[in-house]
Amino acid sequence: MTATQQSSNHPVETVLRSRGVERLVIGQPTSDGAGVKLTRVLTQSLQRRLDPFLLLDNFDSDQADDYIAGFPEHPHRGFETVTYMINGRMRHRDSAGHEGRVGPGGVQWMTAGRGLIHSEIPEQQAGLMEGFQLWLNLPARDKLRAPWYRDVQATELPGFTTEAGAEVVLIAGESHGLCGAVTRPVTEPLILDLHLSPGGHFAQALATDRNAFVYVYRGELKIAGNRVPRKQMAILDNPVDSDGVLVEAAEAETRALLIAGRPLNESIVQHGPFVMNSRQEINQAVLDFQAGRLER
Repeated sequence: MTATQQSSNHPVETVLRSRGVERLVIGQPTSDGAGVKLTRVLTQSLQRRLDPFLLLDNFDSDQADDYIAGFPEHPHRGFETVTYMINGRMRHRDSAGHEGRVGPGGVQWMTAGRGLIHSEIPEQQAGLMEGFQLWLNLPARDKLRAPWYRDVQATELPGFTTEAGAEVVLIAGESHGLCGAVTRPVTEPLILDLHLSPGGHFAQALATDRNAFVYVYRGELKIAGNRVPRKQMAILDNPVDSDGVLVEAAEAETRALLIAGRPLNESIVQHGPFVMNSRQEINQAVLDFQAGRLER
């Protein structure tokens, strides 16, 4: 684990009644960018259910032809992208003047806001390229804000261990008395990378109004008596009497993302790389892109 480890002297969260699994979702193989092969886990049909999250892609291949062309220049408007690398190296450049390189265990966080054009290109010719990209919606009032970018290397990410066999990388939000690398005041995203030893477990408090899901990318989890196999996403239910979620590794070492956020409860209209609140705003985004009016 390469995140910055914290001492064990921090509050320990307890969960008296865990959320359960509402449904399991198997990701759909697809390609994006210049032919990058990936698995799309959170699709457009789940955006309302998992508001404020819009998309989750998992890329995972040691075949260079699956990823080498990367994601050449393309536009975005109206949301944020969070890229979390497990293995491999990726270079970001955008038309607002931001540039960064992130390696294994690092994060790139970009706020597209009113719009920019960016590229994400692998900086390797061979080897394993593995990671995730998550799209986080922006509230209507912030969709035309100025673009923003930050990369956080693995050694800069807060992390902690528990006596219950969990190692936690805290990408965003708050957990067990610690604050993640990035916080957002409206959607309040929580993004944790959980590393569990066999039989290890982890408790995370969650407010009842948060939408939440878990994606397993190593091993297998158990949540409230339900098994969540590798490469599947568990959408967590929202019972009013639940105070969080308790996850437990099965017989093998397990790694999973736990993601939660406060829903915006606003209309969601997506057209490719643009996510706005109305069709009129989408049409304007397309016109602005065609006219070269995105951030340069």
